[in-house]
Order: sequence, then C-alpha cells, then structure tokens
Amino acid sequence: MTTPEDRAERGRATRKHLPRSAHAAWLPSVDRPDPVAVLERQGRDRLPELLPIRYGRMAVSPFAFLRGAAAVMAADLAAQPRTDLTVQLCGDAHLLNFGLYASPERALLFDLNDFDETYPGPFEWDVKRLAASAAVAARENGHADAEARAAAHGAVATYRKTMRDLAKQGELDVWYARIEADRLLPLARSARRRRRVESSLAHARRRTSLQALGKLTEIVEGRRRIIEDPPLLEPAGAPDMAALRKIFSDYRSTLTEERRLLLDRYRFVDAARKVVGVGSVGTRCFIVLLEGRDADDPLFLQIKEAGKSVLEEHLPSGPYVHPGHRVVAGQRLMQAASDIFLGWMTGPQGRAYYWRQLRDMKGSADVAGLGPRELLNYARLCGTALARAHARSGDRVAIAAYLGAKPTFELALADFALHYADQTVRDHAALCAAVEAGVVTARPGV
Repeated sequence: MTTPEDRAERGRATRKHLPRSAHAAWLPSVDRPDPVAVLERQGRDRLPELLPIRYGRMAVSPFAFLRGAAAVMAADLAAQPRTDLTVQLCGDAHLLNFGLYASPERALLFDLNDFDETYPGPFEWDVKRLAASAAVAARENGHADAEARAAAHGAVATYRKTMRDLAKQGELDVWYARIEADRLLPLARSARRRRRVESSLAHARRRTSLQALGKLTEIVEGRRRIIEDPPLLEPAGAPDMAALRKIFSDYRSTLTEERRLLLDRYRFVDAARKVVGVGSVGTRCFIVLLEGRDADDPLFLQIKEAGKSVLEEHLPSGPYVHPGHRVVAGQRLMQAASDIFLGWMTGPQGRAYYWRQLRDMKGSADVAGLGPRELLNYARLCGTALARAHARSGDRVAIAAYLGAKPTFELALADFALHYADQTVRDHAALCAAVEAGVVTARPGV
C-alpha cells in the first residue's frame, strides 16, 4: 500500500514537469478553434428551434458567454500543459454552478450543483474555470482589475488551504465533510445584506415540489396539468408522453431497492418540455409531475438529456459508457449528499438521459448583486466546496503536496484568470459579431 509520504512525494515530483508558476500563462494557440464554430458544432445534435435562445442568453454579457462556453474553455485548457493529478472534474465549475440544495436528511447544503460535463481529468482544470469565472463576474459587476484578481486569488487560495487540511484527515472524515448553508451568513458584510441572505435561505427551503405545484400547474377540465409557457415550457406531445411513460419504468431500475419502493407509490400525471440553463439550452429536457398519496402530495422530476462531456475529446476514456450513468456517478462522487431520485436510462433513438428532482430546496447566489468583498467571500466558499469535492475522488495528499504551503499556485492562477477574462471578452464579441452578421440567430430576452 502506498504511504502518505509516497503520495506526497508524487505531488512534489509533479512540479518538475509542470511548475506551479507555469499555470499563470495564457496564450491562445495558433490553431485555436473559432469559439463560435465550437458552439455551432456542439449545437448540431440539439433541438434547432431552441438554439437561438441559447445564443441570445450567451450574448447578454461576457459572464453569460462564459457560462455557456464550457466546450470552448475545455479546448483551451487541453492545449495547455497539465498535471497528471486526476480527480473527478465537475467540468463546468463556474460560480453559478455552486448553490443550495437539500440533503436526503433535509439539511440545506452548499455544494456544486451541475454535473453535465463531469469527467475524470487534471484537478487544475476545474480550479482554472472557477478562477476565471470569479474574474469575469467581478469585472461585470464593475469591480476594478485589482478586485477581480483578488476574487480569483481568494477562490484558489481557499482551495489550496482546504485541500491541505483535508490531506491530513482520515478517509471517513473527508467523505462526511459538508458545507451547511448557514456558512453563507458570515459572508454578508452589512445587516441589509445579511437579511437578503437569510431571505434567500428561507426561499430555498420553500422551493419544494408542493410549491412548484402552485406555480407550474393548473386544473384543466378537472385534471391537473402543467401550465404552457412557450417556448420555455411546452406540453409533451403524444409521442413524447408515450416515450416518457416507458422510460420512467426503465429509470426506476437504476434506483436502489428502497427508492424504487418509494417511487412506486407515485403515479404519472403529466409531462412537459422545459428549457433550462444557458449552456444546456437545446438539449432535450422534460419535467414530469407525479402524484403520491393525493393531489397535495406531488413530486416533480426533471429528465435531462446527457451527451458526451465537453472534456471527453481531450482526455483518456472514462469508466462509464452511458452518458447518463456518467453524470449520475459523477454527482454522487462529488457532492457531499445527493438527490435520492438520481437515476439514468436510455430513451427513444438511443439518447441517454438522467433523472433528478426538479426542485428540492435548490437556490443560487445573486452574483451580479455582490460587491467586491462579498464576491471575494463567495468565491472563497466555492473554492472550499470544490476542494472538498476533488478530495473525495482524487489523491488529496498528492494534490496538497503539489500545491504546497506557499501561495505560488494562487498567484499564478490569479494571473491566468485575468488573462482568460480578456479572452472571454474577445470571444463574447465574436459571438455578438456572428449574430450581427447573421451567421447565427439569437433570440434575446427569453
């Protein structure tokens, strides 16, 4: 068995072929793919009528572009030197892919909450995306470059310190570690901001299937139906409804025995197609309304198409053949506690899907409303959560040894983050120019 000393030596040895200071560099390769072409290629297998919504959302700002451009950044990171310190990557670890959700024990937790791109890869790819998103968000909020640098630096510094702390802990201690939602309260600097955080936590606790019942459904001819709100929420047609009923039973088989028993106590009521997110727009996504004991006992599940991770073409093959299985397994591995209804299956035309609860006390930060100090504190919390997630799947001892006790790594990534923030501005401008020229069609404001 490899000793902690051996693992630490491996981490320190990694510095020889990739010094920590080398992460500061960002220089686009001469054959860097056109970012709009990358997005168009990604959209070829998506619903074409929804792609204008995706481009419209991404064209709003550089930060909105960054959110939808995980494939662009994956290609950029793949062209750079990398470590061999592998973890289960989120694959899209920007600031808004962290948030609140309920554990099975009904505790409100803060953690990563989007795993569409999860895949095994070098730990620093997630950290770089987090740092870049902090810098882009800071600039978008009108913060000076020094404050943007501080936000990126803070996220990475906290990641390093948390990883070093976790490297000293036992396996179960790391596995059981989690971030309670109340950790958000000290981030508020003023009484007014604290009240807003408290209100956000209370709002998240109210975001349940029962609350969604009142917002998303209505009674039509004596039957409960999901409300139409085209193009964002549209009733499932007869073919889709029949397919959803069939794959519902297939999905059931991927749950554990006790959760299958629980799911069997609900009946299928209605389904609708739903547009979600920024980068995900155009993928096939549905919501399903189930009814338990009676009409006041609803359960909303979301069925989302799972394709290849944007990381797959740049990294060795992963352990999962089924894309839905990849997403579910990655989420279970990275989150401190996961949705009891997570599952996957293959749907019509051989497309892969995964299932989860639509609303389970979920909430996210209003990053656009954060001042410099608050954004810095929030970025630090995200860095803590990312380190905890990586420590569950990777060699935390080797990673901690690579990062070291000095701030070399965070200083380098702060430089990288500002450079990549500049690149994001250029890429966003390229998308806007493509929209203006009619190369792609954008539907703003949807």
